[in-house]
Amino acid sequence: MNEQDLILRMQEGDETAFEALVRLYEKKVYTLCRRMCANEEDAQEAAQDTFLAVWRSVGSFRQESSFSTWLYRLATNACIDLLRRNKRSGGSMSLDDEENAIELVDPQLLPQQELERRETGRLIQEGLCALPEDYRSILLLREVQGLSYAEIALVTRLELGTVKSRISRGRILLRNYLTASGNFFESVSSKVTECNRKERGAT
Repeated sequence: MNEQDLILRMQEGDETAFEALVRLYEKKVYTLCRRMCANEEDAQEAAQDTFLAVWRSVGSFRQESSFSTWLYRLATNACIDLLRRNKRSGGSMSLDDEENAIELVDPQLLPQQELERRETGRLIQEGLCALPEDYRSILLLREVQGLSYAEIALVTRLELGTVKSRISRGRILLRNYLTASGNFFESVSSKVTECNRKERGAT
């Protein structure tokens, strides 16, 4: 049974079709949530919220965009909502969790080279966590999920020019974070503040 048939059956209330679609997309959705959220528990909650939103609102899905685009929009919104709730409740984002690091393992690399690459992945993840939410989500959709600019515009419901501008600006902020003087030794909070201050000054 193809994806379109599963969607039609799910719109008729077929829970088996829903479970099949969850199995089809759960890894991709969790990967996106894991990159956006502070820890594994938050990522699991955001992924669950995503699929709950799918079940509740699939009746309104008219296939004007692909199902995956619609799903990524729900996942991105679920992550942003969770991040904002955590921020209001005083929660903080941990950058010390090794599972947060972007995996860059290459079996052909020498041990030292692999260590350096893993460290680079960890630093990139820290930089992503330090970015404002809007920039982080768009960069992840582009760099991790591999979506095109047009697909990201559909997911985020932004103009194509805005998407391109935010990706460009997000890359600049990330590069500034990684190349800042003393970047690896200053406190996380000061780095987050610096990124946000630079962004406010650019608007």
